Amino acid sequence: MANDNIEIEIQVNVEKSKPLLDFLKKNAKFQDEKRQMDEYFTPAHKNYVETRPVKEWLRLRDADGKYFITYKNWHYTEKGEGTHADEYETEVKDIKAARKILDSLDCKPIVKVDKIRKTWIYEDFEIAMDSVKGLDDSVEIEYCGSMKGVDPRAKKKEMIAFLKEIGCGKLRGNHGGYAFLLLFPEEAEYIIH
Repeated sequence: MANDNIEIEIQVNVEKSKPLLDFLKKNAKFQDEKRQMDEYFTPAHKNYVETRPVKEWLRLRDADGKYFITYKNWHYTEKGEGTHADEYETEVKDIKAARKILDSLDCKPIVKVDKIRKTWIYEDFEIAMDSVKGLDDSVEIEYCGSMKGVDPRAKKKEMIAFLKEIGCGKLRGNHGGYAFLLLFPEEAEYIIH
């Protein structure tokens, strides 16, 4: 993540993943492979998935036995294009206790995302190839450089250009991430031109 609060990323399904995988093997530094089990919640007083586009997400993550709680607040253009998110995340020692806390605060579980994530670092990008149960394989690219003077929209265009330049073919993005794709598949995907 670029800093403690801002996240600039794209999440896309690529027509051809082999050119990307070949490129990463030759040019990027492999970080790790992890299974991530994400549980998404919404508070009873403010159902996050009732608004379009979905602006907020509250997540518990089990990443191979390391636990995290994350809150994301997405920022959108007038046209509904997500530019970046405020992200607050911290490690949790006991995920069962965290679930009990959320339940006590009347936060209801809404969807689970089960994925295998392989991660590489290339320049100022963290690139993850994700195999998500119930979805097509996808790629997530997150900007990890300095935020000083960075235009989130320009950085996202750079990520898309990177995928096109190495020959990934047609790109399908999604509004709202894997949780939204699982909840509302007919609303979530769009073609990137």
